[in-house]
Amino acid sequence: MFAPIGIFDSGYGGLTVMKEILQKLPQYDYIYLGDNARAPYGNRSFDTVYHYTLQCVQWFFDQGCPLVILACNTASAKALRTIQQNDLPKIAPDNRVLGVIRPTSEIIGSYTDTKKIGILATRGTVQSESYRLEIDKFFPDIEVHQEACPMWVPLVENNEHQQPGADYFIEKHLQNILQHQKDIDLLLLACTHYPLLMNKIKQFIPDNIKVLSQGLIVAESLADYLQRHPEMEQRCSKSGTRAFFTTDDPNDFNHQASIFFGEPLQSNHVAL
Repeated sequence: MFAPIGIFDSGYGGLTVMKEILQKLPQYDYIYLGDNARAPYGNRSFDTVYHYTLQCVQWFFDQGCPLVILACNTASAKALRTIQQNDLPKIAPDNRVLGVIRPTSEIIGSYTDTKKIGILATRGTVQSESYRLEIDKFFPDIEVHQEACPMWVPLVENNEHQQPGADYFIEKHLQNILQHQKDIDLLLLACTHYPLLMNKIKQFIPDNIKVLSQGLIVAESLADYLQRHPEMEQRCSKSGTRAFFTTDDPNDFNHQASIFFGEPLQSNHVAL
């Protein structure tokens, strides 16, 4: 029976997470869905993000996915808990939906010596306070400083992130957070688009500050989850297939997605 693992993002950024998951766990079948027609999610209300995300989760379940990864920080921040607590028991009590915030929060303490970290994210993720709350559960001694970077996703999605014009917006937000707290020794890229800005970010920060992206963390967390939950692991089919879907134009998606995924891919349109 075809029972792929679903990977969801509001657009393309989740492909940076999927790429790491495929390297770590290539044997499983995967379906990726980008809700590009309604992206970006970062500036939308909690209620809107919740309804969009739930609609997409239901679509994954309809495709036979027993497990869905929200490879989107905004969806994880604004929708995951409600879906897990309120919706799953009603619509699919045996299925599971996981996010990217908790796995990151569980291990982030091992990357900082000063116990002062910076979170770079969309406005929606920052306003949700999800990272601050989750990190405090595991590392109450860590001081969390957040900076919303609303221009970073549009820069990446318009393929302007490597151009000189991007420097102003990248340097501006890095200066904002580092001026606020000079002892920060770790910056977390809390948006799956931001790894594509890694080289630019490193140009504007001191060498002693580590920059952490989430793909590998989420991949290792998923491997650990499947090992700890054999009943779910056995439900996931293993033919090594990958399928890609978008709610927008597949041709546009294919072109842009290769920037994030690192290789060409073919997608199909989904109407939600």
